[in-house]
Amino acid sequence: MKVILGVSNRHVHLKKEDYEVLFGNEQINKVKELRQPGQYATDKFVTIKNGDRQINHVRILGPIRNYTQVEISKTDAYTLKLNPPIRTSGDLKGSSPITIIGPNGELHLNEGCILANRHIHISPEEVKQYNLEGVKKVKVKIDGEKGGILNNVYLKIQEPSLLEMHIDTDEGNAFNIKTGDVLEIIELERED
Repeated sequence: MKVILGVSNRHVHLKKEDYEVLFGNEQINKVKELRQPGQYATDKFVTIKNGDRQINHVRILGPIRNYTQVEISKTDAYTLKLNPPIRTSGDLKGSSPITIIGPNGELHLNEGCILANRHIHISPEEVKQYNLEGVKKVKVKIDGEKGGILNNVYLKIQEPSLLEMHIDTDEGNAFNIKTGDVLEIIELERED
């Protein structure tokens, strides 16, 4: 089974009240639709910070969510001197603290910074179509000069979704792959 790849750069998701702390009443504007339905890159950027370490020009992704989350790569974590857990989006309990600085204010989060797990967005209809009922995670084969196998790629079943695998920039660079490349799911791990 083939799956299209999306390589995800560091980004921030914001809930409404946190957006207002950072940007006041500024309108959030789409600059680019993302492959997942309803998801988009915005024209808003923030600085993320831990102590005296910071990364500037981190994009806000829309739409507004019901939680605030910072997703970074392991390389970013070294830069910030953080050790965030590998998590599914929205699973923030016990995640790393971080400060987010916008043009109108800043947020000091006690938790909210993660390394996103490798995952494949897939709709319930596609789960049925591809006979993936009961599958929790898969292995994905990468061809090419720096090819290999990615283990522990979780299925993120939700509606609406389009079949797409997400990894971070560190993984994309390590395997010399990019957004739009097509990879192959080679092994399924069904739930017990």
